[in-house]
Amino acid sequence: MESSTQCVVAGGGPAGIMLGLLLARAGVQVTVLEKHADFLRDFRGDTVHASTIRLLDELGLGEGFRALPQSKLENFRLPVAGGDSVVLADFGLLKEPYNYVAMVPQWDLLNFLVAAAEQEPTFTLRMNTEVTDLLRDPAGVVTGVRYSTRDPLTGATVGGGELRASLTVACDGRGSVLRRQAGMVPHEYPVPFDTWWFRLPRTPDEDEPVASIAPRFGRSDVLLSLTRKDYHQIAYLAAKGLDAQLRAEGVEAFRARVARLRPDLADRVGHIRSMDELHLLDVKLNRLARWHQPGLLLIGDAAHAMSPAGGVGINLAVQDAVAAARIIAAPLLSETLDDGHLAAVQKRRWLPTVVVQTFQRLLHRVVFAKVMAGKQPKPPKLLVLMARRLPGFSRLPARMIAFGPRPEHAPDFARRQP
Repeated sequence: MESSTQCVVAGGGPAGIMLGLLLARAGVQVTVLEKHADFLRDFRGDTVHASTIRLLDELGLGEGFRALPQSKLENFRLPVAGGDSVVLADFGLLKEPYNYVAMVPQWDLLNFLVAAAEQEPTFTLRMNTEVTDLLRDPAGVVTGVRYSTRDPLTGATVGGGELRASLTVACDGRGSVLRRQAGMVPHEYPVPFDTWWFRLPRTPDEDEPVASIAPRFGRSDVLLSLTRKDYHQIAYLAAKGLDAQLRAEGVEAFRARVARLRPDLADRVGHIRSMDELHLLDVKLNRLARWHQPGLLLIGDAAHAMSPAGGVGINLAVQDAVAAARIIAAPLLSETLDDGHLAAVQKRRWLPTVVVQTFQRLLHRVVFAKVMAGKQPKPPKLLVLMARRLPGFSRLPARMIAFGPRPEHAPDFARRQP
């Protein structure tokens, strides 16, 4: 089977779906290929920052977004000596209505964006369709993709084909198939930890605020709990490469690790029935030196995998998609797209990526690496003093976390009235 489109997007995550929506609103024929049958996968990032909420308002989607099941993260607290904490970032000090970070299940967000995109006649989403390779012309220019299709019930491969396009955009994540097929290798930065995600139930009598984040530092590990309405979504952080050892130790030993870090949750660690319920995130922090080849553009994690530190991955990927749509929509429509346009996307998004990754590398070095080495991290005294003594100080880190460097606005062609 062979077909064609103006732009093919590999990967139906936040970057891919947002790019598809924006290009379709410009009138570009865009096809998004997603290998799964649905978006229901646990422990995907689900922090939607103020920059993305503002973007949804500009797209005329804000009211619908706010109707989705969600909770609001209103501050970020930094643990200090003696088990105390200090508010480092107070989102409540920001101007309404962008004075919080929304905690929204990613599958709800993606289904919401797909519903909006499907209102556009030039948008197509193919589920159960996995990209497997790039197509090139004799000059080496990328001209589309090869793909395989799966049976939605069995998952078995049942077919495949080729989809030709003026532009191929890789939004297929940190393990990008298209990046590998293009021979593009990112520079890897050292990461001292991996993350194991799991859930524990939340009882009705708990007074911990919904959407609060509670980090607990141990001898050489960290437990980060995101409080939801009915459960705690928990990330256990330990030294990179420890997965085999943890699983060999067994579930009882792991339950003891959790109880040591969160004694208040010790009464429910039995809900971790086996080590199979732990979802490993092999944490990576990397960046391509060049995000494009003729006919091919990479954005989001395919171009720059982010650490979970700060929870900025979704929002940086969405910002990439917005910048890309603004730059490439008109050239795609006029059939004048060239490598200069793709280079312009990277140029626009390079500085924000470097700034955020530099901040994450700093966190890795001064906090997480010390914890994994058995040393207790100590927040800079001046930072703690300023957070405690200067009432408006926590607005600055709140602004940086909520909006990030160089937040993008919706292109004029994509804006709609609610």
